[in-house]
Amino acid sequence: MIDNKGGRSFAGDEIHLRQLTIDEASLKLDKYLDDAFMAGITRVRVIHGKGTGTLRNAIHRQLGSHPLIKSYRLGVHGEGGAGVTMVELVYR
Repeated sequence: MIDNKGGRSFAGDEIHLRQLTIDEASLKLDKYLDDAFMAGITRVRVIHGKGTGTLRNAIHRQLGSHPLIKSYRLGVHGEGGAGVTMVELVYR
């Protein structure tokens, strides 16, 4: 998908963060959220895996204070359950 403002390319409505460190995931997620917002995407899926919950908790802390996030929740059955977080971005 190409964003009309600046011609930036954007990969889609989900990001995979499994097996990254918290620092790596945080940087990647921040850039992704900015790109999604600029592309006009309002709902995205963050795939972090289940594991011990450490990465999920760090991502939720980041989402909770991010200015582009309207709301977020864990995925339900059929969306990926506790291994994904569904995110709604603010509308521009």
